[in-house]
Amino acid sequence: MRVTTSGRDPAAHMTASGRKPRIVVGYDGSELAKAALRGAAELFPGSPTVVVTVWEPGLGAMVAAGTGMDAAGALPLPPDPELVSDHAAVVAREGAQLAASLGLDAEAHAIPDRLDVADTIVDVASKRDARAVVIGSHGISGLRSRLLGSTSSRVLARCPLPVVVVRSAETRESR
Repeated sequence: MRVTTSGRDPAAHMTASGRKPRIVVGYDGSELAKAALRGAAELFPGSPTVVVTVWEPGLGAMVAAGTGMDAAGALPLPPDPELVSDHAAVVAREGAQLAASLGLDAEAHAIPDRLDVADTIVDVASKRDARAVVIGSHGISGLRSRLLGSTSSRVLARCPLPVVVVRSAETRESR
């Protein structure tokens, strides 16, 4: 597993009382997010961990407004925000269960995105007094990154805490 860090050494952030530092891990249920949890467990064994799943309440409405019709020719309906919220809570709980199985003291936290996923993750880390953030990265760059954006790049740029980026297997193999 290849990890990239920013800021100071994340392992050096023990609390004054000698307790393990709280960390925040961005989690969406993908294989990359699972790899980020494994990286967090390796770097911060036993640490209190907030597994954050950010859900986007307006995404369904934007998709419906932007496409007009789906592949079957029907008008897509925006997802019920309550269903989206419930799904995000399930994903966060699954992430917390995986984190616990890896030895982390994990709790699930599903939260709606107000403006930007990266800002929401950074905000949770600040409010929860985290000492580091762990996030996965697909390693996209260039035009594709500009068009699609990169949550991990925005977290790196905006987070005042150390950030650990766990890269995808494809990115590691191509370098």
